[in-house]
Amino acid sequence: MCYNTRMIAKRILALDIGDRRIGVAVSDPFNEYAMPCETYFRTKNFEADVEAVAKIAAEKGVGVIVCGLPVNFDGTDSVQTEKTGRFIDALRAKTNLPVEIEDERFTTMQARATQIAGGVKREDRKKSIDSIAAAFILEGYLATQKKKAKAEEKRSEKMSEELLNEEMEDEGIVYLVDDEGNEEAYIAVDSVEYKGAEYCVLRKAYPETEEEEGEVVIFLMEADGEDVQLLPVEDDALLDEVFAEFCNNYEDFEDADEAASLDS
Repeated sequence: MCYNTRMIAKRILALDIGDRRIGVAVSDPFNEYAMPCETYFRTKNFEADVEAVAKIAAEKGVGVIVCGLPVNFDGTDSVQTEKTGRFIDALRAKTNLPVEIEDERFTTMQARATQIAGGVKREDRKKSIDSIAAAFILEGYLATQKKKAKAEEKRSEKMSEELLNEEMEDEGIVYLVDDEGNEEAYIAVDSVEYKGAEYCVLRKAYPETEEEEGEVVIFLMEADGEDVQLLPVEDDALLDEVFAEFCNNYEDFEDADEAASLDS
């Protein structure tokens, strides 16, 4: 039975750090979406506040902390940027967890719009606006991480394809044309010396089925000046003998089971 499974990762904690309150949000177990959590009401003791937030992160068992960094609308630093930066530096020193920074511009406005749309009364909005803002901070961080993951995946696929092409070039690709004029790419697997003649064993470079992966074709190699010609082997009995010799050689140097699975 086949299941569509996903890897469970450590959750991510997000903080909307203010002078009076700190909103807290946490991701789901798969780090797909953000959930508003609680609001921490700050004391007048800076160190105690940092320790309390570090304790929240430890209790929730998160692997990363994301802090919203307030800046002006034009992206320049403000007084609040410096205050929040000091808290973030202190939090980094207090916990062994990585502490990331996410732009929090417009998150408070988004949180307020969410509350209004949800019918939250004005007098009750302060109770949850910070945690909702933290959830928007976390949503932005998760979206950025997903984009980075997709970009890295594409880069890895491109590198793998380039590496495969380089390997193909190193191994050498032979293009054969069938009776209908279709061109097919083959890789030279081995050469076999048999009864004073030399034969070339080829395998499809891009097999489309499992059956094609196990197929090989054999040609007689004949020198033509500085070049080598590949000539078809018309004698079926001779072809079987050369294939058997190739399997013996393959068995000596590689894997007997894989050699047995090949089909001439």
